[in-house]
Amino acid sequence: FVVALLVLAQRADTNHAQTTLAVQLQDALEPLATAHAGEVAVSVRVLDDANNVTCHWNYQGQRVMPTASLIKLPIMLEAYRQAAVGAVSMDDMLTLRAEDQVPGSGILTAHFSPGLTLSLRDAVRLMIRYSDNTATNLVVDHIGLPSTSNTMVDLNWPETQLHSKVFRRDTSIDLQRSELYGLGSTTADDMTDLLVRLERGELVSPAACQAMLGHLLTCDDTTKLPRELPAAFTVAHKTGSVNRSRTAAGVVSGPGVKFAICVLTDKNEDTSWSDDNAAHVLIGRLARAVVDEVRAE
Repeated sequence: FVVALLVLAQRADTNHAQTTLAVQLQDALEPLATAHAGEVAVSVRVLDDANNVTCHWNYQGQRVMPTASLIKLPIMLEAYRQAAVGAVSMDDMLTLRAEDQVPGSGILTAHFSPGLTLSLRDAVRLMIRYSDNTATNLVVDHIGLPSTSNTMVDLNWPETQLHSKVFRRDTSIDLQRSELYGLGSTTADDMTDLLVRLERGELVSPAACQAMLGHLLTCDDTTKLPRELPAAFTVAHKTGSVNRSRTAAGVVSGPGVKFAICVLTDKNEDTSWSDDNAAHVLIGRLARAVVDEVRAE
């Protein structure tokens, strides 16, 4: 009887802590989201040392939004899934052709010549670290365009969809969604659920999850989630940017704090390409606000 009472008391304390933090996040984050000149969706899942979710807060977390290059995170997951079942190998060699080279972010188009060969693993690294569009299309060609979307449906993230190759709308497998969302679509809650499962080692295999998190830790975009974080913090993340949509999702870790966060923005009034774009600043402020509220709990 005494043990049962203690268990009930612990559960009550845990539920109270979850409720308290959720209220704190609501008070701190929603005003930032609603003040932004554009559409915003946010999801936050706070983790304990065992990667249990101790608090889940969202603002329009189930709203379908454009991903821009954030869709490259699910593409990476699909590449590792196929490698695990033997459909491909991360050591498979890919050959760069002139017709593969597309504009935008990355280094393959501007700095390398057709005929270059690189492994699938290296193409994935370029896709995540530099958001390389040409590398992304090489990966997509190798694993098959529909496969990422199909796997997202299987994993119960049906709104997370890759619609076409990058800068190749002519390859679209869903013209309606391409018109609505561009390259890809997702929800903020889908992305934080994916990240939590990645952090727990539950996707593909623990070793594959560690490899994928390793790629995400190299992401070179410092203008969004990391911009206001304390120096001791790390961010395993992927971002996306097109004129009117800016996105970011990652696992933020620091002393006494760990959480998965996704911020999706669309129809932004500020379409500038400066580091201080309003959506970039918003994403940074939201991440810092979560740190401050978790620390204050």
